Amino acid sequence: MIAIVDYGAGNIFSVKNALDHMGYENKLTDKKEDIIAADRVILPGVGAFPWAMNMLKVSGLVDTIKAQAQVKPFMGICLGMQLIFDKSYEFEECAGLGMVGGYVDRITDPGLVIPHMGWNKLEYNRDCRLFDGLGNEEYVYFVHSYKAFCEDKNLYAYCTYGSKVPAVVGDGKFVYGCQFHPEKSGETGLKILKNFAELNV
Repeated sequence: MIAIVDYGAGNIFSVKNALDHMGYENKLTDKKEDIIAADRVILPGVGAFPWAMNMLKVSGLVDTIKAQAQVKPFMGICLGMQLIFDKSYEFEECAGLGMVGGYVDRITDPGLVIPHMGWNKLEYNRDCRLFDGLGNEEYVYFVHSYKAFCEDKNLYAYCTYGSKVPAVVGDGKFVYGCQFHPEKSGETGLKILKNFAELNV
């Protein structure tokens, strides 16, 4: 079973609908016991970083999420990906979950339309099991105003929007993050979700 963490953020139902469409057992939950019992965990969401971290703290899920991400596949999507980093500078400096080293800050390349919204090509940086079966001309759908800054070892794929924008990141073990929305990225996105749902651990 895939636990989809429900902490009050938007866009969680589209992830559930995608998993339902592909036939993977899943559950929207805000309960620790469901996250612990799950085979893998997805942290979705759109919104502001400080608000999201506060909601996770209020829900009492932070320690559970961090502990389970050390022993089973975990994926953060969009805001969920940003939350796995050490901190963000959205509105104010705010500590994140600290699963992957790095930080999140606003896209500031001159002349760009913000938010970054639309389809961009995935550029692979290193091998990742989420990319199994994908080709070299894969496009995915982004909607965001902030991006991650991380070490090269944690960068699995990126897109180019003015400069390099991390698209898929990870800790080299169980933790993955997608800045784009795989559930809104057509067959490419569904393949990435399928690969996550079927990871051998």
